[in-house]
Amino acid sequence: MLPTIRQLQYLKLLAEHGAFGRAAEAAHVTQPTLSAGIQELERTLGAPVVDRARTGVILTGVGEAALRRAETILNEADEMVQEAKRAGQPLTGRFRLGVIPTVAPFLLPRVLPLLRLRYPDLRLFLREDLTGRLITALKAGQLDAALIALPYDTAGLETAHVAEDELVAALPANHPLTRQAATTPEALEGEEMILLEDGHCLREHALAACGLKPPRASGDDGPFAATSLPTLVQMVGSGLGVSFLPAMAVEAGLTDQAAVTIRPLAAEHPSREIVVAWRAGSSRAPEGRLLAEIMSEVLDQTHLA
Repeated sequence: MLPTIRQLQYLKLLAEHGAFGRAAEAAHVTQPTLSAGIQELERTLGAPVVDRARTGVILTGVGEAALRRAETILNEADEMVQEAKRAGQPLTGRFRLGVIPTVAPFLLPRVLPLLRLRYPDLRLFLREDLTGRLITALKAGQLDAALIALPYDTAGLETAHVAEDELVAALPANHPLTRQAATTPEALEGEEMILLEDGHCLREHALAACGLKPPRASGDDGPFAATSLPTLVQMVGSGLGVSFLPAMAVEAGLTDQAAVTIRPLAAEHPSREIVVAWRAGSSRAPEGRLLAEIMSEVLDQTHLA
């Protein structure tokens, strides 16, 4: 005998919810039904998969190993069903797309109207999050694709190019460096640097593009850091320091209402690559490539305008 898909679903829900009652509710079955399914799974495997206690359930070693394989099997089963539904019809039905925060508000407003026009049957679910968490979700089958920026470790993923996004210097409007047509990394290194907080890949991209080291903490307060690009722009506009911004965000009007001056960076390759990524071997690969083509098309039209 082999475990059934339903039994593997029960195990996954039990691991997620930590109690038979909540897992049964999520599975839309009664608690005895779910409990019987777990017991049958244990008989098939020949070992307990959960330890039952008053406070809830905890997976055993066998249960943890079974869960890892169950997630793979369930992802493959879901892809089989979705692929059959989509046969010959790209970008129809559900598509779960992750997007990093330094791209989402500046590219999606341009892309979404075209997607709706060309693919009216597409049900797009968007998740905005940091790169690391999006890649984890991709590999776990919780996302179909993600719009991220490189360089980044993409082992186990495939990608399609969307655009090169130039990085530019953001300076307070009255800063002495605004008198120059371009700004060098060496000039910025001597200034108070404001960057996005750890976890945002743009932070590492900007520093790497300019060959700079992360600013060190000075005293108890340390250097300034921002939680988002709009906050960072306001901090620069208030004269707290200098920073880097993606040209995509500047073109979308991010700095229009702030006392910030933009200057190009006199560096060898001050840019990041925007790509659509998906799990290697995923059946959504053709749609990932199609999304990248559409996004690239939109950006090309914007530049021509």
